Amino acid sequence: MSMLRLLLDEHVSPDVAKGFQRQNGQTPITSLSHWESGQFLGAPDEVIMVAAAAQKLTLVTYDLRTIPPLLKTWLESGRNHGGVIFVDRKTIAPSDIGGLVRALVEFAMSPPKEMTNGVFFLKRPS
Repeated sequence: MSMLRLLLDEHVSPDVAKGFQRQNGQTPITSLSHWESGQFLGAPDEVIMVAAAAQKLTLVTYDLRTIPPLLKTWLESGRNHGGVIFVDRKTIAPSDIGGLVRALVEFAMSPPKEMTNGVFFLKRPS
């Protein structure tokens, strides 16, 4: 069983990580701007995904345009990733920091047993 460890991509406010940690101190979370001293900011998706996979980090992203084709390519070539949690702008707006924090806390309270190669869609918090 892999432990949930979250990496917020650059389109997710670092404030989400702060709010999440206040409510759930057990689950590691970092934003791309703080992870590895920000060296991956502006990097291509694939570079970020390779580094995140090496650290068993699950990417939290609003990027429904470029990440899915990358995941498909990886699946077809047998490459593993640390999991991806997609957030749809229509479900939780990027400006809704509190809503995104609550949704991630709910997800973290009963995470899937295995995050490796998992693809998940975050639900609106209840």
